[in-house]
Amino acid sequence: MIYQAAPAPTFSVLILLTTFLISQPLLGNSVYASSSLPSQIAESSSPTSCISYNLEENMIIITCQSANLSDIHNILGDQNVLLKEDNVDVNVDTISGNIDGVGDNVWQLNAGITIAQNATLYINSTDTSWLKILADGETAHPILVSGSLKIDSVRVTSWNPNTNNYTTSQDSDRNGQSVSIGTPRPYIVVEDDATGTTDITNSELAYLGYEAGYGEGRTGLRYEAGDGSIIRGNEIYNLYFGLYTRGVGGMTIENNHIHDNIHYGLDPHTGTHNMIIRNNTVHDNGSTGVICSLDCYNISIENNKVYNNTKSGIMFSRNMFDSIARYNIVSNEDNGIVISESHNNEVYNNIVSDSGTGIDIDEDSFDNAVYNNTIINIPEPSEALYLRNGASQQNTLYSNILVNESGQEISLDNN
Repeated sequence: MIYQAAPAPTFSVLILLTTFLISQPLLGNSVYASSSLPSQIAESSSPTSCISYNLEENMIIITCQSANLSDIHNILGDQNVLLKEDNVDVNVDTISGNIDGVGDNVWQLNAGITIAQNATLYINSTDTSWLKILADGETAHPILVSGSLKIDSVRVTSWNPNTNNYTTSQDSDRNGQSVSIGTPRPYIVVEDDATGTTDITNSELAYLGYEAGYGEGRTGLRYEAGDGSIIRGNEIYNLYFGLYTRGVGGMTIENNHIHDNIHYGLDPHTGTHNMIIRNNTVHDNGSTGVICSLDCYNISIENNKVYNNTKSGIMFSRNMFDSIARYNIVSNEDNGIVISESHNNEVYNNIVSDSGTGIDIDEDSFDNAVYNNTIINIPEPSEALYLRNGASQQNTLYSNILVNESGQEISLDNN
């Protein structure tokens, strides 16, 4: 059998086909992809918006490779979900203010946001000066990150529309296993399936998080993943926990001002590792200033100023190992630096002053080296450098100096 080739298309047919192809929108992971295509193409490509809204859950869902608040506003077009204010005085008296002046990029968010895996949301100065997440005392809108979140040079806070002020949660309380559920406020959680980093830089985070019960994860700023994330150059205050991490590696936390949080200042927790905490100022928090607890390792706590916290300044807690605290200045604490149930750590070249205790090595702690520290003006000299009952004699203490009220230096080598 002989097959005959089909006749070539005429010139007019080619012109028509070319015109049709050029007129079609490009498909891809843009903020919005048109669905006004021939049915056979639409069915095979299924282009849809990568920003959607779930009314039942009051949740904005981001699946874009890159999106910002303006994109959300333009796609949803619902001011009850995301409203842009104009000509707002950003310099509020109760905020010390990294960002001053009148802002025309102030947003009110009245929903939660979910950032899907491999998606990224930018909240930065390209279109934002202040993100107010509404909280009327009964609801708490979260930002849930399974992809990436980039916050830079902005202010992110709760906002109570009924009082036209920040939402407070001073009724939040945690004392051991006893908790008092506090007033709900917005919170940020990097989920344990997150595929990217959540970097927060040069920004202000305030009035977020509340006590929702153990394991609820609504502490304000919480990382369950996001290895390699950076928190740098921020002011973080009046959160429930200034920061909580769990099982995260490779984070850098530096040059931040962390103060007046309801509970901990910095609380890296269960299995956090390879973290750098340096050049931060941490003060006036409702519990310990900097604590890493439960199987933390390879943590470097250095060159921080830590003072006026309710309990301890710096604490190694519950099997923290292979970690360092050095060149820190700690003052006006109940306990300056505490090593509790931890081993193979180094504490050196710190200055601890005007506190109830200087450096305290608690029970079940062993193979720690404490040296070249200066301890100043401790009410009871015997509390300047103390090995508690149950602490192993395998701990090494040398070249530490106590300076008493009269300025006399006393070697603590053999105390």
